[in-house]
Amino acid sequence: MDENAAYCAPPAAAPRPAPGQRDGEPFADCVLCGEPTEYPESVKGATLCPVCEWQEAQRTACSG
Repeated sequence: MDENAAYCAPPAAAPRPAPGQRDGEPFADCVLCGEPTEYPESVKGATLCPVCEWQEAQRTACSG
C-alpha cells in the first residue's frame, strides 16, 4: 500500500439533513412570509426567516 494513498484520501462526507430539516427536526416557518427559517420547530416565540429578520432589524434601528 502506498503511504500517500491513505494520507490523501478525502474524509467521508457526513450525511446532510434534507432541505427544511436540521438534525432530523423540521425548520419552523417564518411568521411573516411562511418561508423556512434557520430555527427548528421546537423554538418558542415568533420565528423569522433571514430576510424578514433583517428587514425587522432595519425597521427597529431606524425607528428610534
